[in-house]
Amino acid sequence: MSEAVPYWRLSGFYFFYFATLGALVPYWAVYLKDRGFDAVAIGTLMALLMLSKLVAPNLWGWLADRTGQHMRVVRAAALFATLAFVGVTWADGFWRMALVMVGFSFFWHAALPQFEATTLNHLGADEHGYTRVRLWGSVGFIITVIGVGVLIDDFGARVLPEVLLILLASIWVASLMTPAKSSADFDIDHGPIARVIRRPEVLALLVSAFLVQASHGPYYTFFTLHLQDIGYSNRVIGVFWGLGVFAEIVLFLYMPRLIPSIGARRLLVIGLALTVLRWVLLSLMAQYLAALFLIQVLHAASFGVTHAVSIHLVHRYFTGRHQGRGQALYSSLSFGAGGALGNWVGGYAWESLGAVGTYLISAFAALLAMFVALYLSRLPDTWRAG
Repeated sequence: MSEAVPYWRLSGFYFFYFATLGALVPYWAVYLKDRGFDAVAIGTLMALLMLSKLVAPNLWGWLADRTGQHMRVVRAAALFATLAFVGVTWADGFWRMALVMVGFSFFWHAALPQFEATTLNHLGADEHGYTRVRLWGSVGFIITVIGVGVLIDDFGARVLPEVLLILLASIWVASLMTPAKSSADFDIDHGPIARVIRRPEVLALLVSAFLVQASHGPYYTFFTLHLQDIGYSNRVIGVFWGLGVFAEIVLFLYMPRLIPSIGARRLLVIGLALTVLRWVLLSLMAQYLAALFLIQVLHAASFGVTHAVSIHLVHRYFTGRHQGRGQALYSSLSFGAGGALGNWVGGYAWESLGAVGTYLISAFAALLAMFVALYLSRLPDTWRAG
């Protein structure tokens, strides 16, 4: 890693951002259940949390690309997300909670895509070094997912909003400490972004990303509740969440070698095949500790491989002035539209089909993503991507 790259300041932002996710994603459904919401309401609220990604990242990405001020967008988004989340403390009932979640997520989802563009611009030619920076986000996730599990066991789910407010404020402070960095080819005219999006390889990548994140929706929303129903304690559940992200960290350490040696698009197919296996095992065998261990180790494939490869390909396909909007488009279609659909469908499936049926639906979505990735892997490599 070059000394010119502000490694620890970039890593610090990822640490606090994903530490926040480590408190929000595994336990927000637990908090909502504690507040009296049923499975359909929880799935809908979690879908709303993701749904704003359809609009927010693209709007903020357009502003960042238009002005070249990616880090100013990140700082503003982090501040207003923190202020908006304060509303959770007074939101009683579904509609008030929904309003707070939409307001919070509108700003929350603006930050990461623009920070991804800033990180990759700092890395320059060392773009494979992205995972060495991003892994500190996974470290932050592990610390909070285990720590919050202990806190909820000892003090109850009502402690969660206070923890999240502290973490959100820390993201804002970390953003203030990170220097801005624009693309070296920022001023080059690359033509309209629609021309990039219409390319078959770009469309295939975005569809695959949408489907794989849709398959993750029931995992992020109901995994903790599923393990609670089986009989695991929150302490143990936190450890298994942490195990999944630890496997992701190990994968990130090897990604700079795996992408050049295997090829990004071929690696994506492998990751999606393992994702199918993960959801099938989760639907049928989560009650067995050995199987649950394997299920969580496979997070290295279902998230680690698919996300790292997608970030790599998006950075290659969307260059110069398109970088911010390219990352925003990937974020909005995958974690936004895909995640929202997965959460919404998952809520209804959980009520009618239970855990087995819900996670088999996830496996089917991942299987469709794998077929799309197979098509992508056979397209001509005209963009210098792996």
